[in-house]
Amino acid sequence: MNYVDYYAALSVPRDADLAAIKKAYRALARQHHPDVSKKPGSEEKFKNAALAYATLKDPEKRALYDQLERQNDGATMAPPARGFSGFDFGREMPDFAGMDLSDLLHAMGREQHAKAPRRPPGPQRGRDRESAVTLTLEQAAQGCTLALVIPATGGTREIEVQIPPGVHAGQRVRLRGQADPSAGGAAAGDLYLHVQWEPHPHFRVDGDDLYFDLTLAPWEAALGAEVSVETLSGAVLLTVPAGTSTGRHLRLRGRGMASGTKAAKAHGDMYAVVSIAVSPTTSAAERQLWEQLAQQSHFDPRPA
Repeated sequence: MNYVDYYAALSVPRDADLAAIKKAYRALARQHHPDVSKKPGSEEKFKNAALAYATLKDPEKRALYDQLERQNDGATMAPPARGFSGFDFGREMPDFAGMDLSDLLHAMGREQHAKAPRRPPGPQRGRDRESAVTLTLEQAAQGCTLALVIPATGGTREIEVQIPPGVHAGQRVRLRGQADPSAGGAAAGDLYLHVQWEPHPHFRVDGDDLYFDLTLAPWEAALGAEVSVETLSGAVLLTVPAGTSTGRHLRLRGRGMASGTKAAKAHGDMYAVVSIAVSPTTSAAERQLWEQLAQQSHFDPRPA
């Protein structure tokens, strides 16, 4: 049989892997199949590509083929240094030439969608839209109604949306039917809101928990007290235990953000971070009391 450079037939390098060989063969098969191309030489190129693919995709056949002395196309093939072990490269080509293009593409794992019957188009649902919204912690915790200006076909439009309680920063909220209406009577598109939180003047967020700073007078920390503190749902009384020191965390259970990971309707906690403040000025009477305390107290804040 006449020599054919299979690598040249597929336009791939001699060290090409199987994926590259398969990709090259599929492209050439589509280009030169007799059902597609009537150019002179196309059928021969198609057959050479099919023969090359049938040989090079098989590791054992490829190894034997690679032993052949490289020659110009059309020369007689010389046998490799070791035997062909019964392989006949001239008769290993699959009978692809007799297949129509639809069958060929199906055999290669690809359907020919262009020949598939098309269903008549029906009403198309409205276009989905995306927008960003920034909420206060109070709005995120309790839910709210917002008037939003969102993108729309030909410009923008204003809509009123209901934000459910418990949305978190970074969350993508889907509002069904709140985007573009359908022109053919199908469902309206959905609006997707990307949520962010405004920085709060008092509260710091850590997951579902909230933290705030609580400043106490020395006698409140020493004797204990009940102080009014703000939460996202209003003011509450916080009990300060006697002997509270700076840095202590006092917990208000369930006063944090709605939890996205715990049980349904659960909330995180709120923590008051204590610091103790001393008046920068003292009266004579106050100074006398501090001096009496210093004489009577045995507390050492810097033990050895």
